[in-house]
Amino acid sequence: MQHEDVRDFHWYVDKAMASLVFLGGISAIVFIIGIFLFITREGFAFITQSMDIREFFFDPAWRPTSDSNPTYGAFALIAGTASITGLAVLLSIPFSLGAAIYIAEFAEGRTREILKILIELLAAIPSVVWGFIGLSIMNPLIIDMFDVPVGLNILNAGVILALMAAPIMTTIAEDALKAVPDRYREAAEALGATRWQVTLKIVLPAAKHGLMAAVLLGVGRGFGETMAVLMASGHSINVPDGLFDSVRALTATIAAELGETAVGSEHYQALFTLGILLFAVTFIINLTADLVMRGIKRS
Repeated sequence: MQHEDVRDFHWYVDKAMASLVFLGGISAIVFIIGIFLFITREGFAFITQSMDIREFFFDPAWRPTSDSNPTYGAFALIAGTASITGLAVLLSIPFSLGAAIYIAEFAEGRTREILKILIELLAAIPSVVWGFIGLSIMNPLIIDMFDVPVGLNILNAGVILALMAAPIMTTIAEDALKAVPDRYREAAEALGATRWQVTLKIVLPAAKHGLMAAVLLGVGRGFGETMAVLMASGHSINVPDGLFDSVRALTATIAAELGETAVGSEHYQALFTLGILLFAVTFIINLTADLVMRGIKRS
């Protein structure tokens, strides 16, 4: 005789919890779609009616408040964002991967746990605090060390951003290294390889896709940072020629100008167009990292 489910109190609780978990699972997708629709709606009129693609992407003149000839060239903002993020990634990769290798392959017991806690605490520092560090500590330090007139520049913002991106890169890189099967290490050690040779010749090549995903997520973290970059970069519209040039980032431009712009104006819509550009770039970066990680799991 087939047993039938009894729809008692526990059955309804089970169904309610299943529905709640389902809603929680799809909420992130709903929020992402909602955010994309919102920024697209606000910037769509500028894209279709006022935007000159050549001016927007290749003109460095961002003068949206000019009475006679407002221009919306975002090239200098894009170059500033790319230069800060690029320097941050170059600085954070060796430190992040080095820390991940040491924690995953060499540190043991209490030392490993302490290091992991310290890295997590580093990730918990608010971005505005990093901005204060760049403004109050890095600024005079760069002026004294390199004899430059202003210490709020690409170097300052890049170092701060590297410290902010390092924790997430270290955590994901460590997970990728720990995912390499122990039998690989044991086989190499049985053939007489040293611990460093095992790490260099066996573990790193096996975890290369995970390490690439860690770097990509670090790039996404740096590309979307706002407050620390606003405070440490000098916030000057400029196509940089070197590390000591002050620049302005896309995120900092939106944060600084949106609150003082008339809602619905062309300037307002142009700022949302910058937001669409940021959303698209960070989405592509994170999607690429996710596809890389999925490839690791399948393999």
